[in-house]
Amino acid sequence: MKHVSILIPNEAVLASIVDARTIFTGANDFLQSLGREPVFDVQMIGLAWDTKVHNGMFSVHSDLLLSDLHKTDMVIIPAISGDLENAVKVNQEFVPWIINQYKNGAEVASLCIGSFVLASTGLLNGKECSSHWITAEKFRAMFPEVTLVDGRIVTEQQGLYSSGGATSYWSLLLLLIEKYAGREIAIMAAKIYALEIDRKSQSPFAMFTGQKKHEDDPIKQAQEYIENNVTEKISVEELSSRYAIGRRHFERRFKKATNNTPVEYIQRVKIEAAKKQLETSPKNINEVMWDVGYTDAKAFRTVFKKITGLSPIDYRNKYNKEAAVA
Repeated sequence: MKHVSILIPNEAVLASIVDARTIFTGANDFLQSLGREPVFDVQMIGLAWDTKVHNGMFSVHSDLLLSDLHKTDMVIIPAISGDLENAVKVNQEFVPWIINQYKNGAEVASLCIGSFVLASTGLLNGKECSSHWITAEKFRAMFPEVTLVDGRIVTEQQGLYSSGGATSYWSLLLLLIEKYAGREIAIMAAKIYALEIDRKSQSPFAMFTGQKKHEDDPIKQAQEYIENNVTEKISVEELSSRYAIGRRHFERRFKKATNNTPVEYIQRVKIEAAKKQLETSPKNINEVMWDVGYTDAKAFRTVFKKITGLSPIDYRNKYNKEAAVA
């Protein structure tokens, strides 16, 4: 059997602990219903016998203390919450243990912003990582040596797994079920728990709010100009001239400040505006396209799908309430 250690971090998101335990023990139940042996030995591992979560509203009981577990096959790091720097700090006792387990052959998987705890081990340095899109700026600031992959649901490198935001972690859990219990069991789990299997991207759910937590005022002004003129066709040359910065220097500064090129930023602002219209208005695709400054339908569809993972019509059908009712 594969020993699975579900950690109980301080400041943990309760659902991510419960869901992880549910799917691994559920997979064992499915196997036994088919007359097969269970695959997973699941234990809840804490720093204390009881860990309070959600501001003390709930308490999670450990099966075993971290100090008493010397060998495991898989480490699951649930999501954390609250002030992320503090949440990482209060969970540092887990770090050397996670590193030691990984060096001894264990796989390590973080769920949603449990990625902050995994990244704090240094094991992800030079590697890719998925996390919740809403914490991307904070993650990049805290862990510059880790490559945060925007939009991806699951990332895996050298036995280190991470997942995208919120319930995206179900996709990672299903992947691990499939890897060790087989495709049949993973599909059964997806059906029983009403999950979408093989989902690749969290892009349709991401809301672009701009990246303004920097001190480059001319670039911040350029960002605001882009956001306030979403219907206009804005060129990089126009922006660099407007703020009296040479084009190449402007592009370098913009990328450094926002983690996007000026063209990417313009596209993301326009597509975010288009998403909002597709979600709430009765306008057709061409009307929305014109409203956000596109005149080429093919170009609009290409950029929209690149950023959201869906075509404009598929996005409207999925997220517009009136379209859904119709």
